[in-house]
Amino acid sequence: MKRIPKLLIIVTCLFVLGPSCTYKLSLNGASIPPSMKTIRVDFFENNAALVVNNLSTQFTEGLKDRIRNTTRLAIVTGDADATFSGSITDYNIAPVSITASSNNVAPIAGASQLTITVSVKYVNNLKEGKKDSFDQTFSKTQNFTGDINTQEQTLIAAIDKQLIEDIFNKAFANW
Repeated sequence: MKRIPKLLIIVTCLFVLGPSCTYKLSLNGASIPPSMKTIRVDFFENNAALVVNNLSTQFTEGLKDRIRNTTRLAIVTGDADATFSGSITDYNIAPVSITASSNNVAPIAGASQLTITVSVKYVNNLKEGKKDSFDQTFSKTQNFTGDINTQEQTLIAAIDKQLIEDIFNKAFANW
């Protein structure tokens, strides 16, 4: 009996199964419908009580960069196959541990926690993708010690990265 080369079997399977596949799995783990070509990312306004001047721009541009660098989608400003919109709803600094002060007057924060919360609405405008749409709140924290002013931008960048990864995975990786 003659053996069929493995490569021929694999190519045949891909040819037969290929047209029935509705999602393309890329190297980064994203599952994006083949028919999705464009996406719009609206500006995420900062509606938090504490406002950091560049937070909205940094977050919005970070989300665009993540999409631009890891997908084949074109970012557009008008009608699109999918849309991200939302706002930054909370920016909060709270103590997580208390230490006694050196002058015995009042306790001080030994460590603090920065929390950023973002409300995100993702709409897949394609007929076959409506079930993938969501409206959800994402929140991430970073602990720190010392003065917030000297490390605020580094903390924001780290939290933004985590938030963007969670949002991207919710929209495109179906985790």
